[in-house]
Amino acid sequence: MTKAARQHQITQLLADHPVSSQAQLVELLEATGTSATQATVSRDLDELGAIKVRVGGGSTVYAIPEHPTEAMAPRDHLRRMLGEWLAGIDRSGDLVVLRTPPGSAHVVASALDRSGLDDTIGTVAGDDTLLVIAAEGRGAAVAEALARLAGFEP
Repeated sequence: MTKAARQHQITQLLADHPVSSQAQLVELLEATGTSATQATVSRDLDELGAIKVRVGGGSTVYAIPEHPTEAMAPRDHLRRMLGEWLAGIDRSGDLVVLRTPPGSAHVVASALDRSGLDDTIGTVAGDDTLLVIAAEGRGAAVAEALARLAGFEP
């Protein structure tokens, strides 16, 4: 199972079950035939922007905010995501095209949307291609910034 598929499954499990611990989530994944360690689940929850929310009775459960773009992600998170998922960068004017492995573009788009990266207006993600719309006249600067964050050679 790919990371993107596992993270999608985690999203579904959190929507369908009150999950109060990472160990419980590991068990739920195993019940659906997906093997994952607690460390992997912890990273997945972080990348998905999961938070703990208080529910009736005072207990807490994991949830993924409905509007993750409102929660800003730190620059280190974006650097890690780009370094791990970005396969290539191209630019045409103020449009920057990012290539990812199949099924991964939405993960990078979410990290970009939540990063508040200067001069970006928004993203559109497909399966393995992501379009970043830069502010007018800023396409080159955005492409260079993304390449630097991803660790691409200049």
